[in-house]
Amino acid sequence: MLNWEAEIVVLYQEHHGWLRNWLTQRLCCPETAAELAQDTFIRVLRQRPCEELRQPRAYLGRIARNLMVDLIRRRRHEQAYVDSLVLQPPVFERSPETRESLIETLVAIDSRLAELGARTREIFRLSRLEGMNYVAISGQLGVSVNTVRKHVTHTVDGFLPLLEA
Repeated sequence: MLNWEAEIVVLYQEHHGWLRNWLTQRLCCPETAAELAQDTFIRVLRQRPCEELRQPRAYLGRIARNLMVDLIRRRRHEQAYVDSLVLQPPVFERSPETRESLIETLVAIDSRLAELGARTREIFRLSRLEGMNYVAISGQLGVSVNTVRKHVTHTVDGFLPLLEA
């Protein structure tokens, strides 16, 4: 065992109980205190102090205080998030008529896509579903940017009557 590892073992054996009790008094939760005590020693392992610790309890207490502050901040953020979710409007259920209308529109769009030529369908897929820009599509398919623009415009124009209905 290396000298540093031996020092950590001694530090843990001599001060872990004290640190856990100190944290329990401040947090009023033995489980959270035990977790923060372990996190404190993990942080000590990662930081590896350059010099011998003259006041190990002060050093461990400072690290534990910082971890408590982090925990409190995280809990406040989590609570703020939960509170914001409560303020969100409830998710509403669509009426059967609305669902039916949406399904009809999707079926009509699917039929319209099936009527398109293979190249037009591929250009539309790359543009709208893959998010590629016209230049990238023209390079991939070996057509001009103007051709890509015309195919996308033609396809979108074909969908407009379906969406307005």
